[in-house]
Amino acid sequence: MVILDLMRLMGTLADGATGEVSVRSAAERELAEKWCARSGNTVLDADTDASGAGTLTVRRGRPPDPAAVLGPDRMPGARLWMYTNFHCNLACDYCCVASSPQAPRRELGADRIARLAREAADWGVREIYLTGGEPFLLPDIGTIVRGCAALLRTTVLTNAMVFRGRGLQELESIPRDNVALQISLDSATPQLHDAHRGQGSWAKAVNGIRLALDRGFRVRVAATVAAPGPGELGSFHRFLDDLGIAPDDQIVRPIAHEGLATEGVVITRASLVPEITVTADGVYWHPVAATDEQALVTHQVEPLTPALDEISRAFAEQWARAATAAQLFPCA
Repeated sequence: MVILDLMRLMGTLADGATGEVSVRSAAERELAEKWCARSGNTVLDADTDASGAGTLTVRRGRPPDPAAVLGPDRMPGARLWMYTNFHCNLACDYCCVASSPQAPRRELGADRIARLAREAADWGVREIYLTGGEPFLLPDIGTIVRGCAALLRTTVLTNAMVFRGRGLQELESIPRDNVALQISLDSATPQLHDAHRGQGSWAKAVNGIRLALDRGFRVRVAATVAAPGPGELGSFHRFLDDLGIAPDDQIVRPIAHEGLATEGVVITRASLVPEITVTADGVYWHPVAATDEQALVTHQVEPLTPALDEISRAFAEQWARAATAAQLFPCA
């Protein structure tokens, strides 16, 4: 009977649509699951009691291959984010993790980062992102980056304002191969950038970009903007072109309603393709939500493999239920 019910249901559903079918026992549930597997359909969820009786939610057809939709470099586990620290020389009013000079440091530490990078490489991670806070406030950031870059492609996110004294020495100690610097700059002129990040920060960031380029680093520039005005993005990209930033290294991302931000894109775990993120407090679903308890996967940072496995598994289930509902948030 359940097979006939499934066949009738599938005849009413468009490809990708979902519906419900009743089962009266564990045997019927098993039969329904086998039929869906053989016929190219998907059981998404089962609301059944101890006897197996209840309701199955089924999808007509298979969900598309997420790697084909997202690209292999954006699949869960391809990128690993590590918050090296949370204290920062700036207090940007939309910082998604509420970093500032007063924020607790909450450092991962060079030794732990080295262990995590090795475990991530062994698991299959392709690229490491080191963020904060401001990573170049750490006296051993050069050691941290060198260790990560020896294993995997590594990007360091920075506001480029502390490339002097010890910060400059650490910068110059970093290899140019396998490393990129992602520098925050929000606009082609100081007004918008300084309004969010502090007076004079635009000029210092631009000087930092030029310094990094002069020293042979690959530089990406990432802007965080709410609603750019007419022509604003065009002016911004022309400004970056003139600085020598490659078009593919010019990133514009929205403000996320997280941390200090009082407005912006509202995000949830279900709405984000995960980019596995480690902080001193635990492992999170995504770097933009790295202080959001709803995005916390586990407080256990080491070993990292169980969290990598769990997030990959959870995303596969989420994708099967609502393929393409989760979106890429362009942190980098």
